[in-house]
Amino acid sequence: MKSYSNAIVIALAVVVGAFVIGSAYKYKFISSETIVVTGLAEKDFTSDQIVWKGQYSRTGFDLKEAYTQIKSDEAIIKSYLKDKGIPDSNMVFLAVDVVKNFNYENGPNGTSKTVFSGYTLTGGVKVDSRQIQLVEKVSREVTELLQKGIEFNSNKPSYYYSKLNELKIDLLAKAAEDAKLRAETIARSSDVGLGSLKKANMGVFQITGKNDNEDYSYGGSFNTSSKEKTASITLKVEYLAK
Repeated sequence: MKSYSNAIVIALAVVVGAFVIGSAYKYKFISSETIVVTGLAEKDFTSDQIVWKGQYSRTGFDLKEAYTQIKSDEAIIKSYLKDKGIPDSNMVFLAVDVVKNFNYENGPNGTSKTVFSGYTLTGGVKVDSRQIQLVEKVSREVTELLQKGIEFNSNKPSYYYSKLNELKIDLLAKAAEDAKLRAETIARSSDVGLGSLKKANMGVFQITGKNDNEDYSYGGSFNTSSKEKTASITLKVEYLAK
């Protein structure tokens, strides 16, 4: 009789243990189910800052004379830009770069020697302004300096946006909304409920030219050549299913 009772107790223990293990496994399986989606947000915007650079140079055998000429050019360029409406506070003149030039000449018996051919002095100016249309106009018309005997090389302007931090925060919020909407759609179609947010990872912040076929960069694109731009960001999120 005692052996029979022990067998019943053991059998019950096995059944209860199996039920507990099964319930624990089921709970673990359900609680580990998640919905993973990636939200996207994009926004077109117009740059509010322009940076434009130009270079000018002088050559000569007399360094002092060449330097005097290039400093005279600097004064003429500065006056020209001010007359066009660009204030002193928006322009910076860079230090003059000096290069000593040499030519190679062939000598007798296959020998060669270097011969001094003069100095090249190069100056530069940088204009940083919020008056985009004005600076664009000046960058196109600056060849007028040729009439003053100054060989001025104008670079293509670069465009920037002064409120990138605010833009990035706004896009993150919209990407989160987009991700939640996608997760809710998946949950409804799968006949499950959407639980709490488990994890969120921000993707790369990209700035490309508007309507340009630019490739996204792994480290993030930062277009400066286009005045009209498009900013985008992705947000990978993981929700618990219930």
